[in-house]
Amino acid sequence: MQGNTKVSAQLNKILRHHLTNINQYFLHARMLKNIGFEKLGNVVYKQSIREMKNADAVIERVLLLEGLPNLQGLGKLFIGESPDEIIACDLRAENLKHQDILGAIHCCEKAQDYVSRQLLSKHKEDNEEYIDFLENQQELTASLGSENYLQSVI
Repeated sequence: MQGNTKVSAQLNKILRHHLTNINQYFLHARMLKNIGFEKLGNVVYKQSIREMKNADAVIERVLLLEGLPNLQGLGKLFIGESPDEIIACDLRAENLKHQDILGAIHCCEKAQDYVSRQLLSKHKEDNEEYIDFLENQQELTASLGSENYLQSVI
């Protein structure tokens, strides 16, 4: 099925985010586990797996549209050194991806590619869910104080 080249380009842009985030979240999960925050690390690890599944779905869609998925391009990893920094870095990555997902959805609507739009809408929901989690963690840190927050997630 010959797809719209603009849609394929947008899907590759989202794929780049997914591939970058897989690496960032996987590293953050292992770092959190290593410093004793296994519970928080497990949440981040599960998000890394979700990113991998989302990347797989985008790859399949690009191939179906007779495009070439770009697995070589990775974005900059935002790596934190403490739990607070890790949360902030992951939130930054998710916010960047969110803006591109919205643009990709708009592109799909213009091209009347409603299947790609539906796929991206699911990714948008996952993205917003993780943004909500990260923002809640930041709010807890602000209200409880960093030390009390970290005690609660240990």
